[in-house]
Amino acid sequence: MSKIYAPQERMNATFMGNDISYITNERGEPVTLFIGKIREDGNIDGERYVRKIVRKPGSDEIQKSHWDLKGKVSRG
Repeated sequence: MSKIYAPQERMNATFMGNDISYITNERGEPVTLFIGKIREDGNIDGERYVRKIVRKPGSDEIQKSHWDLKGKVSRG
């Protein structure tokens, strides 16, 4: 997830048998990730992760980043 994508977009893919969906920020960096099984409406039942990005002072370069598990998501 270190690749840059289109800004403020939602991308869907399959990885290791799971459906994934991620949302990018204004710079095209993935910042929200959903892992689970996709439903007919396009949403995912599974887990949500949010990325914390720390940039180098005075720069747009990423110093470090990590993903925090925010819990289960499902809408019925």
